[in-house]
Amino acid sequence: LFQGYAAEMDNPLMAHLISPELQNKKDILFGNMEEIYHFHNRIFLRELENYVEYPELVGRCFLDQMEDFQIYEKYCQNKPRSESLWRQFSDSVFFQECQRKLDHKLSLDSYLLKPVQRITKYQLLLKEMLKYSKNCEGAEDLQEALTSILGILKAVNDSMHQIAITGYDGNLNELGKLLMQGSFNVWTDHKKGHSKVKDLARFKPMQRHLFLHEKAVLFCKKREENGEGYEKAPSYSYKHSLNMAAVGITENVKGDAKKFEIWYNAREEVYIIQAPTPEVKATWVNEIRKVLT
Repeated sequence: LFQGYAAEMDNPLMAHLISPELQNKKDILFGNMEEIYHFHNRIFLRELENYVEYPELVGRCFLDQMEDFQIYEKYCQNKPRSESLWRQFSDSVFFQECQRKLDHKLSLDSYLLKPVQRITKYQLLLKEMLKYSKNCEGAEDLQEALTSILGILKAVNDSMHQIAITGYDGNLNELGKLLMQGSFNVWTDHKKGHSKVKDLARFKPMQRHLFLHEKAVLFCKKREENGEGYEKAPSYSYKHSLNMAAVGITENVKGDAKKFEIWYNAREEVYIIQAPTPEVKATWVNEIRKVLT
């Protein structure tokens, strides 16, 4: 893949086939795939080979390398940019020529999807191994490895949503870690509001997608897109945010186990939030409590 495509992008003999807009875009197209390849080839594979006779101890392998698995997060964050570049140039003569030389049945985009598929497969493998290792030495490590990989998958998933936020002026990285994201019904009740506005607000909920960061919670409106692949991924237009330093929370809203309240500046602004299920509500309330304490 690197010889057949990436290296060819720098090959002077192929330069005449590459359109100017594609030049110098290798890093966008491939992201940090080379880093992932070297991690597996030089480090992780060798580790795994040490445990060929002791499969139940494989959990330890994952745990020892867990920090390195963050490279998948970086890869997935870049994936939409890579996809959009590929879509623009997928029928270029350059890519067709590379594919012909390699004698690949599948085009480059199938291979660019591999890391995303790989990180998803790991959790399935670990689940399978756990099933057969209930009372073995190493079962705890397998469980811990599974939990960590699921954590990485959640982070990957959350960040894929986060990069689709539009219209936010500041730098999202300054809001601290993204802890949760999800869609809710939201009612507002503002002290300063016109009484008519307050009456209307009581009845009709707004659909909002919330992003909970360590330092702020963002309210966005989800826009579904038409198209293929990542084109179809929704985007989120930013509406407003609340600084967590001035937020309070009421866990129970009478009459509905799925509702909780977030209020701001000593209840000057109140947001009644209805989760899809009581379980989702409980997770969010716990996470917000952690941030507030």
